[in-house]
Amino acid sequence: MFVQKNRRIIIALKDCFQMIKLTDQHGQKHTLDAVEGWRVMEIIREHGFIQGICDGICECATCHVYVDKPWISKLYPAHDEELELLDVLPDSEENSRLCCQIIYDENLHGLSLTIADVA
Repeated sequence: MFVQKNRRIIIALKDCFQMIKLTDQHGQKHTLDAVEGWRVMEIIREHGFIQGICDGICECATCHVYVDKPWISKLYPAHDEELELLDVLPDSEENSRLCCQIIYDENLHGLSLTIADVA
């Protein structure tokens, strides 16, 4: 009885965990624990992969990422300020985003990103 109850608790807890799949600037793949309601920049910064110098106010582009194509349609569209900043980046692509402008929610479980090189 005790083992069966604990197994149900572990299964329930596994369902609560959220994560982001991240490829760093060196091509290494990582799975990061994610927190619903946090900016994706905060999650990646807490794991030590980016600086996020402007603290999420869309001014520095140190959180530039490439969103894997299947995930693009699941994100809210970039607003004008973000698009203007992305336009001046030399390595900006169609799937570029500033992850400070992406709020993590349960629909983004498994979100897959690649960190852009920051000069």
